[in-house]
Amino acid sequence: MLDLALSEGHPTYRFSGHETFACRYAWLPKAHRAIRTDPHIFFNEDAAMVELGIGKNMVRALRFWVDAMGVARPTADRTHAITDLGNAIFGGDGCDPFLEETKTLWLLHWTLSSAAAPALFAWNYLLGSWPYPEFSRSEALTAFLRQSQRLGYTHSSVTLSQHLDVFLHTYQSARSARVGIEDSLDGPFVELRLLQQTGERRSDTGRWEPVYAFRREPKPEISNDLFAYALLDYWDRVAPAEKTMLVRTVVSAPGAPGQAFKLPEEDVRSRLETLSRDGTYGFSYRPSAIQGLLTRESMIKANARAVYQGLPS
Repeated sequence: MLDLALSEGHPTYRFSGHETFACRYAWLPKAHRAIRTDPHIFFNEDAAMVELGIGKNMVRALRFWVDAMGVARPTADRTHAITDLGNAIFGGDGCDPFLEETKTLWLLHWTLSSAAAPALFAWNYLLGSWPYPEFSRSEALTAFLRQSQRLGYTHSSVTLSQHLDVFLHTYQSARSARVGIEDSLDGPFVELRLLQQTGERRSDTGRWEPVYAFRREPKPEISNDLFAYALLDYWDRVAPAEKTMLVRTVVSAPGAPGQAFKLPEEDVRSRLETLSRDGTYGFSYRPSAIQGLLTRESMIKANARAVYQGLPS
């Protein structure tokens, strides 16, 4: 039985590569089409600039988001191979090629916050490990400096500041959040309302700054099929040989569905009970007031199309 709360390692993190640009609405569909036409496109920046109609820094940023969200993977021969996830969303028979459904945004958020390899530091730390109900930018940046040094990194405060601002701008509208990003256009994840401004307070320098909190409440727009996809994907990555997992892990471990989606424990338990009774995804749930336990009875794999079709692989 695995208890990830007690057995975390120290994974490799990414702090840069986004060129200070949060992902835009049109970027991922455009990148998918470009890679289908020319798998080498992101390894030839001049050609990518012409094909995509964006500058060199944006080309690099778009490649970063394509990789981080698992739409395509770089290969040893300097190409990109579109993933099953990328094809399920954006392919010729894709389920949501123009990012019109909120469930697609939650699916991509899941990949970004849990499955990105290497993990994105801001996503991993703020979504998975931040110990307080709220944070301001200055508080988060101070924690970034301390935590990154503890892990052995030597990034400058400028690099960490830019990385933090990209995180904030990914989930906060430029119209309501004063974050230091060059690009003023809102990206798709703002629609999720995951990160909300709750007020303002003075920083140590005496300046007023926004205070943020994650929206930790039941989210009916995250379907049980999407939750099951995230659970199976997480299980396959962190504990593929384990047949059992503590409910506490699903609720609170960094990168687990409960933390990535910011769901309250009661909602997670309710979803697990419903999915267990249905039996479609091959696990059973044994409730307990103290812990609770999941048992995997058949090795059904996470399948992105099931998020839309309600069918297992």
